Amino acid sequence: MILTALTCLTPSWFIKTLPAHSSRAVIKVMVSSILTSLFLGFAFLTLSGVNAVVPPPRPSVPKIEALDAPVTSRNGTTLPPYTTVYEFDQVIDHDNPSLGTFKQRFWFTYEFYEPGGPIILFTPGEVSGDGYSGYLTNRTINGQIAQQQNGSAIVLEHRFFGLSNPKPDLTVASLRLLTIQQAIDDLEYFANNVHLPMPGGDSVPPGKAEWILVGGSYSGALTSWAMVNKPGLFKAGYASSAVVETILDYWGYFEPIRQNMPKNCSADVEAVISHIDQVLMGTDKNAITNLLTQFGMQALSNHLDDAAGALRNNLWDWQSLSPSTGTEGAFFKFCDALEVKNGKSASASGWGLDHALSAWATYWKNTYMPQLCGKNDVVDCLGSYDATQDYYTNTTVNNSNRSWFWMVCNEVGFLQESAPTGHPTLVSRLIQPIYDERQCQFMFPAAFSKPPTIDVEVTNIKYKGWDVSIDRLFFANGVRDPWREATVSADGVNVPSTSQQPIAVSDGFHCSDLSTANANVDSTVKAVQVQALQFMKSWITPTTSSSPSAPQYHYFKRDPNPIVHTQAMEEDVEPLRGIRWLKDTL
Repeated sequence: MILTALTCLTPSWFIKTLPAHSSRAVIKVMVSSILTSLFLGFAFLTLSGVNAVVPPPRPSVPKIEALDAPVTSRNGTTLPPYTTVYEFDQVIDHDNPSLGTFKQRFWFTYEFYEPGGPIILFTPGEVSGDGYSGYLTNRTINGQIAQQQNGSAIVLEHRFFGLSNPKPDLTVASLRLLTIQQAIDDLEYFANNVHLPMPGGDSVPPGKAEWILVGGSYSGALTSWAMVNKPGLFKAGYASSAVVETILDYWGYFEPIRQNMPKNCSADVEAVISHIDQVLMGTDKNAITNLLTQFGMQALSNHLDDAAGALRNNLWDWQSLSPSTGTEGAFFKFCDALEVKNGKSASASGWGLDHALSAWATYWKNTYMPQLCGKNDVVDCLGSYDATQDYYTNTTVNNSNRSWFWMVCNEVGFLQESAPTGHPTLVSRLIQPIYDERQCQFMFPAAFSKPPTIDVEVTNIKYKGWDVSIDRLFFANGVRDPWREATVSADGVNVPSTSQQPIAVSDGFHCSDLSTANANVDSTVKAVQVQALQFMKSWITPTTSSSPSAPQYHYFKRDPNPIVHTQAMEEDVEPLRGIRWLKDTL
C-alpha cells in the first residue's frame, strides 16, 4: 500500500433545470466550466498535511475525455457538449424504495441517433464519471457502435462514486447500500425510467427500444453480471477485460506481466525478489538492515511486509500501458534501469542478481520513491499499519478508493499477492491475503471486528463468473492485460467462443479494445473492434432509415514480419486473426 493524497478536482457547474417530462425522473443539466482532471493512472498528488493510502490498482476503465464544445449531429443539429452533465432520480435502496431517491449523474448524446436506433449504456464503474465523456464519441467502441447502428450513447456514474451518492458520506452505515446487486438494479431502473434529453427520449425504454450495455474491467464484469441477473433487459452487451470471476488471492494479476514483460527484466526481478525474501525471512538482522538501507526503507524495519510489498508499485505501472504508449511508459523506464548497462541491454537471462539488486535499489531510492512519496516520509508513504491515517478514516464522498475497497472487502476480493510456492513470482512471498484483509478491518472497523474472510464464491455462484452463458454478449480481452486471469480468457479456463457469446482476444493491455486510438496502431485491437461491430450489426434490429457504413479509420502494422495469433471460435464465427508483436528484450 502507498500513502499519497489522491485528489479529485471539483469543477464549478452552471446549473439549469430542464422541463420535466414526467414525475418518474427529474433531469438537470450542468455544463462544466473547466475540463476535468487528466487521467492519473497510478500517478499521485501530494497535499500538504494530508496523507492517504491508495490500494493496489483497481480494475478500472482508462479515461477518455471529450472537448467541452457544442456537438453537431449527423443531420446538422447543434447539440449540447459531450461534457454536459444530467441528473436522474435513482432509487436509494431497491430493497426498500420507500427511502426515496438520490441524484445519479449521467452524460448523453444523440449525435448519431435515428428513430428506432438502440441506446448504448456505459458505466465507467468504480470511478467518478468526470473525464469519461469521450465514451460518448466514436473515439471509443461505444461511439463506433452508436455510429454504425444509429444509436444514442450514455455514460452513467456508478452509485457511491463521484457525485452519485445515495447517502451524504461513506461510513459503513451508508456503504451497506453499495453492492453489486444494487448497482445492477440501478441499471434496470435507469433504463426503464429515464427520459433522455432528445426528441422522443421519453419513449425509448427496453421493450420500445433495444439497449446495449457496454463496460470495461469491473464495469465489463457488471455487464456480464447484469445480463445474467436481468435476462432480456439488454438486447446485447460488450464486455472488455471483464473480470467476471471474483478471486480472493488474485496472484494471477502479475502473471500476464511476467509472461509478456521483457524476458531479461522478468528474470532479474524474480532473482531480486527471491533474494529479498531470503533476507527478510531470515534471522540475520544486519543483513535485513543493510537491505532496507540499500532501498532507502530502513524506517520500515518493524513491518517488513510493507517494505517488500512497496516494490509492487514498479509492477503496477504495467496496467497504465496501452498499444498507443509504446515503450515510453513508466514500466519500461523501470526495466531500462535494471537492464541497460553502459548503453548495452542484457540478454534474455538478464544481468544477474548482483547488478539487478544494485540497479533496482538505486532506481527505487533515488528516482522512483521520491516521485511516489513526495514530501511524505517513508513510513507515512509506504506504511499500512497506522489505522488512524486519513485514508482509513476519511468518510467524505467522492473517494473512489474507499468505495471500491468496500466492494473488495465484501464481494470481489482481487487481492494482488505473491504467486504460490513453487511458481515463479515477481512479488515477495511476504505478501499474502492477510496483508490486505487486515486493512479491511482498519478501514471499516464498524463492519469487521477482525480481518474478514471474503467469500467471493457467493458472487461467482450468483452471477455465474466463468460459467456465464448469455446470448448476444461479446467478450473482448487482451493477452497483456494484468486482469486477464479473472476474465473468460484466463489461462486454463476453457470458456467456448460461440456465435452468441463470442470471445475475441487481441495483443492489447487492459481495456485496449475500448479505444479507437489503440486500434489505429495495433491491428489485433482493430480486428477485435471490427468483429464486435459485425456482431452488433447482426444482433441489433436496423433502423428504417438507411444505415451508414461502419466508422472507418487508419491503422499501422508494427511488425513487418508478424506472427499470426489465432483464437479458434465455434460454429459459424470467423476466427480472430491478428498480429502479435513480441519483444523479448529491451
